[in-house]
Amino acid sequence: MSNIKLFESKQIRSIWSEDDRKWYFSVTDVVAALTDSPNPRDYWYRIKQREKISGIELSTICRQLKLEAPDSKLRETDCSHTEGLLRIIQSIPSPKAEPFKRWLAKVGYERLEEIENPELAAKRMRELYQAKGYSDEWIEKRVRGIAIRDELTNEWQKRGVKQQREYAILTAEISRATFGMTPAEYKDFKSLDKPADNLRDHMTDLELIFTMLGEASTTEIARNRDAQGYDRNREAAVEGGTVAGNARLDLEQKSGRRVASRENYKALPEAVMRKKLKKKVSG
Repeated sequence: MSNIKLFESKQIRSIWSEDDRKWYFSVTDVVAALTDSPNPRDYWYRIKQREKISGIELSTICRQLKLEAPDSKLRETDCSHTEGLLRIIQSIPSPKAEPFKRWLAKVGYERLEEIENPELAAKRMRELYQAKGYSDEWIEKRVRGIAIRDELTNEWQKRGVKQQREYAILTAEISRATFGMTPAEYKDFKSLDKPADNLRDHMTDLELIFTMLGEASTTEIARNRDAQGYDRNREAAVEGGTVAGNARLDLEQKSGRRVASRENYKALPEAVMRKKLKKKVSG
């Protein structure tokens, strides 16, 4: 289970491992959060080289796990669990080190709570989006979209689609048929250029609705046809996306307005901070 965690407004990609029941975090994202480096990948490389000279091999406490990259494709990424990160951040001079240690402990504890009570995960997700400044109406659609996406990927897994690369291709087929753009092209369309930018977090209500329709339609088609294997599920993905694409075109014709929007929510955190500062000053 992959996820995005927030540390002081910095997004950190993470993935839950059922093998050892631990969170694994992207090391380069952690470096970016602690150092504000313009090139965290290079910064992490230099740390490893420096420690290697001292006889310490930091790579041994990392695992290569597939996380979503800026182009929406899943790529092998250096990841480490809490214990490994505690060792890694010893090599990073940063005033944020101590707050980050406390943050790590909190994240681990919350995950254990969510395993016992799954409703907590949905509640915390809503709280996270509220803190970012999203409207309650938008949040409900986003949370529902996550559930529909999980249902689709579970269906793919049951039907023999195993490789993460295949998941990415099928997702691109649905998006292309729905909006006329792959996720990578859509991110360019919306001027989303940061590695941590999640396309769906920058979609309007209508864009989320049609994304849900494409993925829900794909799930329904795959089930009803008992699609097995990658090729059959790719056909279902194209047809599921086409259902949403046709509905989108019909709406655009009747409303006279394009559904795909260049609008994004990159300015949302700054707007929230301005609101908080204004409230603090007036108070």
